[in-house]
Amino acid sequence: MKALTWHGTNDVRVESVPDPEILAPTDAIIEITASAICGSDLHIYHGLIPMMEKGDILGHEFAGKVIELGSEVKRVKKGDRVVVPFTISCGGCFFCKQGLYSLCSESNPKGSNQLPLMGYPTAGLFGYSHMYGGFAGGQAQYVRVPFVDTGALILPEGISEEHALFISDIFPTGYMAAENCDIRPGQTIAVWGCGPVGQFAIRSAFLLGAQTVIAIDDDPLRLTLAEDAGAIPLNFGKEDVYEKTRLLTSGRGPDACIDAVGMEAHSHGAEGVMDNVLQAVKLETDKPHVLREIFKCCRNGGNISIPGVYIGMVQNLPFGVAFGKGLNFKMGQTHVQKYTKHLLDLIVQSKIDPRFLISHRITMDQIPEAYKMFAKHQHGCTKVVINPQKSVSDKIGQ
Repeated sequence: MKALTWHGTNDVRVESVPDPEILAPTDAIIEITASAICGSDLHIYHGLIPMMEKGDILGHEFAGKVIELGSEVKRVKKGDRVVVPFTISCGGCFFCKQGLYSLCSESNPKGSNQLPLMGYPTAGLFGYSHMYGGFAGGQAQYVRVPFVDTGALILPEGISEEHALFISDIFPTGYMAAENCDIRPGQTIAVWGCGPVGQFAIRSAFLLGAQTVIAIDDDPLRLTLAEDAGAIPLNFGKEDVYEKTRLLTSGRGPDACIDAVGMEAHSHGAEGVMDNVLQAVKLETDKPHVLREIFKCCRNGGNISIPGVYIGMVQNLPFGVAFGKGLNFKMGQTHVQKYTKHLLDLIVQSKIDPRFLISHRITMDQIPEAYKMFAKHQHGCTKVVINPQKSVSDKIGQ
């Protein structure tokens, strides 16, 4: 089969690789009909995720048709069209039983790689390094799905794989980010980062009862998409974020703040230079500019929600500010399986159509070029969807 493989920083290639096989009785093989490039894939592309190996297959947002089943699979049937969560979860461990699916203690066969840094293993992830299990990802024509009965969301007639594709990651990630804000009627929520997760966080905040959402970014297209959803756009390249959020909240600050940027946050001036130097000399893995700004902007006693990916160490984080203001934190990988049915219902009921985000539809051989485009925000790129079963060599953007 054809798949996208990693070979180093800014080096991804479409190659022929062996077809996946059933390895456990709870596995399934999925023929992928829709896949996507995620913002967190760019962390791998930029060489920031440890324990990657040359030839690893990338991608954790995918949907398709079940073509083969292990002997113990009961709920899912051959021929079912399914969306698969990026988190691999057993469904029966201590954490899964509490709905904490991304903390599954049984699905990561290489969890020992996490112990020196994290103390305990967490769930395996598709296409996201050997720290998270070394599982082959879904930017491919076929993929093995462990624990498929726990993970797969079976799609009803009338809902295409593309229509529901983002339930695999960015829709529930944005929804959980908003839910973690503990939103009350009349509240104001500020969202840093209007990329794919930020867009779903904005819309989810409104669905969960927010009165006002402030959307912070410097990309005009992303800010326009946020404004289309009813948010107040704030361009951090042109306005002071603290002063503007303070003005929009009668001097009190947002009730909750969402960091939908994560480890690759960029800042202007001395702080940005400092983060770049610290990262270059390996004294810092993650750039916490957004967190610094959120600590200052959020109202006293407010909630901080962090769906943006962080992988390691940050420097010069004013934790005393968060302590002094009594800020509350919720963060972590998304417990996707907890949300899939509810979000599918929202799509079926036409309360949201996730396809608003798609700017480019491509074929397998175009993926390396699409990574470059997505990373640089070129050609109006907001979200790339891949059909791995097609192969065309047209240049993107022509």
